[in-house]
Amino acid sequence: MTRNRLLIGLGLVSLGALSSSCRRESPAPEPAPTVAAAPAPEAVPAAAPEPAKPKMSHEKLVSFFRLSAAAKAIKPPADTPAQVALGQKLFFEKRLSKNHDISCNSCHDLATFGVDGKPTSEGHKGQKGNRNAPTVFHAAGHVAQFWDGRAATLEDQAAGPMMNPLEMAMPGDKRVLATLNSIPQYVAEFKTAFPADKKAVSVTNAARAIAAFERKLLTTSRFDLFLAGDEKALTEQERRGLELFASSGCTTCHNGPSVGGTSFQKLGVMEDYPTEDQGRFAVTKNEEDLRKFRVPTLRNVEKTGPWFHDGSVTELPTAVRLMGKHQLGMTFTDAEVDDIVAFLKSLTGELPGSGLLSPPELPPSTAATPKPDPT
Repeated sequence: MTRNRLLIGLGLVSLGALSSSCRRESPAPEPAPTVAAAPAPEAVPAAAPEPAKPKMSHEKLVSFFRLSAAAKAIKPPADTPAQVALGQKLFFEKRLSKNHDISCNSCHDLATFGVDGKPTSEGHKGQKGNRNAPTVFHAAGHVAQFWDGRAATLEDQAAGPMMNPLEMAMPGDKRVLATLNSIPQYVAEFKTAFPADKKAVSVTNAARAIAAFERKLLTTSRFDLFLAGDEKALTEQERRGLELFASSGCTTCHNGPSVGGTSFQKLGVMEDYPTEDQGRFAVTKNEEDLRKFRVPTLRNVEKTGPWFHDGSVTELPTAVRLMGKHQLGMTFTDAEVDDIVAFLKSLTGELPGSGLLSPPELPPSTAATPKPDPT
């Protein structure tokens, strides 16, 4: 028995040693694989806000640009084709200036939407005035002519530059009449255009003919299609710009078919605008007219810069911001400025055909025609 116990003991010791050996030699179990954390989902950019939906009806928007009852009551003269044809020649006639080097078209170039693109135009001997030459397109729809309204009609306006010493500088009516009467073709055309007048050649009739021609200077744009009922004529951005233009109060001044030109307004209603120009006050001497100017048309405004009465603004977005600040007391965001400018560009129209815009063939001078005078 003792021998048996000894054998059992040795067997247990051997098993223990084998177990210990197995524990030492067996490779350590591999650590459980680390499960990587799932990557955070990429941030999805917020959707761009949808453009504001139209808030004003088409009818409401159109209503700002209708002809007023007062304007409807004014009947324009019944211009004849002969008067228009004569007026076109006189519009391009440089011999109506003292030195035969300036015509109406010099400052109101019909090929460039009726402006010369300069802050202030150059007149006789290169002299410059202090105001920008406004476009003659759509001028027939204005309440008055010139920035200060000193000419009530197109006829009054047409005669003014001929005698202005800074512009065409003619010394007086006699010089104008001497020039026109010295050219037989003009004498004949005046008689055809004004058959009821005993003295058809006159400064009054010359201005009347030029005004008849200027009443033909109209453009048609996509905005006119919108006014006529085609709501798709404007893009979404242009429509937003139009609605902002109306809801902000711009149509208080820029209204009617010409989108302006129907009233005199103070420059700097909400915040003073830096200018020494007294505006309409210089004409009326009425304190209420101090720094008031005739509101310009915005038709073709994209093409008629530089802007404002002094031609000091060269970028259309800048003009929009300044008007918002000084006239409305508002600060437009960049996006709002972009929308308004987009609308203003929709006012750019098609120029009339070359039959109106191209310089016509002018009659030749004679020995009796006064010579150029550079003095």
